[in-house]
Amino acid sequence: MTPWLSHFATTLLDTGRDVLPIAAIIIGFQLIIIRKPIRHPGKTLLGFIYVLLGITLFLEGLQIAIFPIGELMANQLTTPEFTGIKPALETSIWQAYIWVYVFAASIGFATTLAEPSLIAVAIKAEQLSGGAIHAFGLRIAVAIGVAFGLALGTFRIVSGTELYIYIISGYLLVIIQTAFAPKMIIGLAYDSGGVTTSTVTVPLVTALGLGLASSVPGRNPLIDGFGLIAFASLFPIIAVLSYAQIAECRNRGSLTKH
Repeated sequence: MTPWLSHFATTLLDTGRDVLPIAAIIIGFQLIIIRKPIRHPGKTLLGFIYVLLGITLFLEGLQIAIFPIGELMANQLTTPEFTGIKPALETSIWQAYIWVYVFAASIGFATTLAEPSLIAVAIKAEQLSGGAIHAFGLRIAVAIGVAFGLALGTFRIVSGTELYIYIISGYLLVIIQTAFAPKMIIGLAYDSGGVTTSTVTVPLVTALGLGLASSVPGRNPLIDGFGLIAFASLFPIIAVLSYAQIAECRNRGSLTKH
């Protein structure tokens, strides 16, 4: 057996061990609590097999491609040859890492637009609101929030400032916005922060943070490398609340003119 197949088999067994309790709970409630047989047991079994294979292939893809690419990009964007500054000065010149911030924002924007969970939430929001909330507009607002959050998060890693300063300030802003935002958008805005931390965004963002913290002199990957996910969760809330408030102000202005 080749090393890849051996590693794949190990990952498949680990995934099966993790998914088994979920299957046991669902089947147990269906048979013991609800006391009804499982409809289409063959399709259900096939679905669980698909889940096992899908999660396993996804995890393998992370290890083989996503994490190495994220770390490689962070390493390449922080080399003295690329930044054009002397290694001794790298810890004090945050402006030299401008392309790191641009890359983080671009990755955040692109992965968020492609996030399946966000697409699903945006479509449901448009359907339930009768078109008052536009699915694509919501996705753009969330993507802008993630892009800004990741750019700010990478700046935090480079500059070495404390994480709590950004998080406390951000949530204070969210609290203020919540008091003035339209009620129908508040829950959706908070959920939008959660759906961004899903299958597509998290692996790339994690790899970027760890790679950046490993490449910038004076930074500890364990202390500074994590925390980007918090930015990716917080700033979409701010962006969606702002999107709703701007739309409400524009609607009021249109009604005033008429």
